[in-house]
Amino acid sequence: MSIWGKIIGGAAGFALGGPIGALVGVAAGHFVDRASMRGRQVGGSAAPGIETKRQVFAVALIVLCAKMAKADGQVTRDEIDAFKRIFRVPEREMEQVGQIFNEARRESTGFEPYAEQVMEIFPHNHHVREELLAALFHIAQADGVIHEGELAYLKSVARIFQFNERDFERIFSRHIGSDDADPYEILGVERDAEDAEIKRAYHDLIRENHPDRLMAEGLPQEMIDVANEKVAFINDAYDRIEKLRGMK
Repeated sequence: MSIWGKIIGGAAGFALGGPIGALVGVAAGHFVDRASMRGRQVGGSAAPGIETKRQVFAVALIVLCAKMAKADGQVTRDEIDAFKRIFRVPEREMEQVGQIFNEARRESTGFEPYAEQVMEIFPHNHHVREELLAALFHIAQADGVIHEGELAYLKSVARIFQFNERDFERIFSRHIGSDDADPYEILGVERDAEDAEIKRAYHDLIRENHPDRLMAEGLPQEMIDVANEKVAFINDAYDRIEKLRGMK
C-alpha cells in the first residue's frame, strides 16, 4: 500500500493528533473530538515512529499545497497535474487525497498551525523540512512561474521551518536551478572558499541527500525523485565550479 493509502485508510486522523490529524478526521467524515485529542497530539511525550512521521509528511504536503493554492487565488490544471505526477498518487487514492486537499482549502484556519506541527515533529531534521519546502516549490512553478502570492507564502513557510533569508535563497537555487544560478550558493559556500572547503561541502551534501538516509529520516518514497533532482543540481554546480577553478 502506498503512503497515500496509509494516511487515509484506518484511523490515521486520530493517531496523528494536532491540526493535521483533525483535518484528516474531518476529511474522512469522522467526528473529531478535539478536546480528547489534545493529550495525544504528536510532539508530546511520546516520540513519533517512522510511519507516523511519513504520514505527517504526506498529509502536511497535501495541506500546505492546498493552502498555497488558496493564497494564489486559484488552482490550475498544471498544478493538479504536477501534484499527481511528482508525488505519484495512485488513481484509486486520488478521491481520498482530494478530500483532504479540498477540506484544507475550505476551512478557515491558516497554514501556520500545520507548518508549526511539522516543525514540532521534525525539530532537529532540517533535511525533511527542506524537502517539504522543495515540494511546494515544485508545485508553485508547475505553471511556469512562481507568482508573487506564492513566493510570499513560501517565504512564510520557510520562516516557520526556521530557515533564514539566505537559507531560502540557497534552497531556491538548489531546487529551482537554472543555467545562471550561482553554483557557490547552491553548495552553500562563499565564492572565495578554498578548494578543500568546496569539496567537503559537496560531499557532505551528497551524503545528506542519499535516498537511504532520507527514507530513514521519514520521507516517503514518493519524495525521493524530488530529492534526486536536487542532487542533480548539486552535481551540476560542483562541475561548474571545477571547470571555473580548474580543480582536479
